[in-house]
Amino acid sequence: MSATKPWISAVVFAVVALLAAPAAGEKRVPASKDQIQMSFAPLVRKAAPAVVNIYTRKVVRRRAMAPLFDDPFFRRFFGEGFGFGLETPRAPVQNSLGSGVIVRADGLVITNDHVIEGADEITVVLADRREFEARIVGTDKRTDLAVLRLDTGGEALPFLELRDSDELEVGDLVLAIGNPFGVGQTVTSGIVSALARTQVGISDLRSFIQTDAAINPGNSGGALIGMDGKLVGINTAIFSKSGGSLGIGFAIPSNMVRTVIAGITGGGRLVRPWLGAWGQGVGADIAASLGLARPAGVLVNAVHAAGPAGRAGVKVGDVLLAVNGHEVDDPESLKYRIATLGVGGTAELTVWRRGRESKVRVALAPPPEDPPRELTELRGPHPLAGATVANMSPALADELGLETFDAGVIVMALRRGSSASRLGFRTGDMVRGINGAKVDSVRRLKALVAERVSRWRVTLERNGRMLNMVLNR
Repeated sequence: MSATKPWISAVVFAVVALLAAPAAGEKRVPASKDQIQMSFAPLVRKAAPAVVNIYTRKVVRRRAMAPLFDDPFFRRFFGEGFGFGLETPRAPVQNSLGSGVIVRADGLVITNDHVIEGADEITVVLADRREFEARIVGTDKRTDLAVLRLDTGGEALPFLELRDSDELEVGDLVLAIGNPFGVGQTVTSGIVSALARTQVGISDLRSFIQTDAAINPGNSGGALIGMDGKLVGINTAIFSKSGGSLGIGFAIPSNMVRTVIAGITGGGRLVRPWLGAWGQGVGADIAASLGLARPAGVLVNAVHAAGPAGRAGVKVGDVLLAVNGHEVDDPESLKYRIATLGVGGTAELTVWRRGRESKVRVALAPPPEDPPRELTELRGPHPLAGATVANMSPALADELGLETFDAGVIVMALRRGSSASRLGFRTGDMVRGINGAKVDSVRRLKALVAERVSRWRVTLERNGRMLNMVLNR
């Protein structure tokens, strides 16, 4: 063997290693057995203490004389209403409902709204078994998120930083940490299977991270973390026919989580920007007719003249392709992109119009409550007695997740057993007319139902259809 061969071999090895070495920030697959045997344990040790178990207590009521009132013999003669109304509280029952994540050292916790919904008491248990009572700071049903506050007595708690979820790519490694089936804190690993899943009907504002990391009942509200140990999502749902993990789980992106936390903790009430325009997804036929290279964006069907989009020059027939450089492929992704931006400042929309692409800037302003909602429960001898109604406005429509700019009066609630409830009115009904007279405000509706008539004709709009109800007094 020549004396130069070891030197040549070393050079060759160095060159190969240099060529194989990734550039800064570049991702790569494992290149050796040692890399395959690497462990997530250091990452878990860092992140797991900030993931908590959440328990709730609910007061359940039952009949005071249950042995008598629940006896089938007596109920056969006295009916199902026998003993109704005589109730006493039963001892609270503690159930393990889900998980949560500490996001600030002062004890701020994020979880799913459905985890704590209806709870009378909430207890948060840390990984080291310490327990804290929690109070609800605020909830957001449109994203299924809730913010809790722990009374730590000034003690700093472990927490997870939020990462920019827009940095995620399909194929990135992630870990899911939570309390599945109430068995205790559990860690599962997987990859990001897909991004911007908008067709999952879990919540109104949806653009979920999909992962094959095992997520099961009890994981709701737990953490999805990246390889830097930062929070990239809040686990919220699974696709399953059996109740267990089938490798398709969904997490709310951290950018949406950040917006909800900032809104709720900033003023106690979450206010989102309003675009003042909505539309439909672009299919292949529409794309071809508009000269688009491929189906993409949202075709604008309606624009509020006084809204941010209208003032910026967006018109019906435009196609909105991106928000701040992030592509939007359907109305849900457009709503998500706008919702993750804070109120104030501007956003850049990429618009396709008449075969050309352009940029416009829209103000990030809240939807106006014009007219004021005037929430009112109607009373008196008329069909709508017991219905709580309000004036429709852009703010109320946005709050309810409705795509409408129409003014009018909407039914917000129905008192149980009331005339309106018995006659089949529903929440969400728009009252358009009473006895041939147009209803355009709560004040006008109150005046019309106060009239003494022998026959009522009520015109409603329900799910886009006009209905007429004729009722004799």
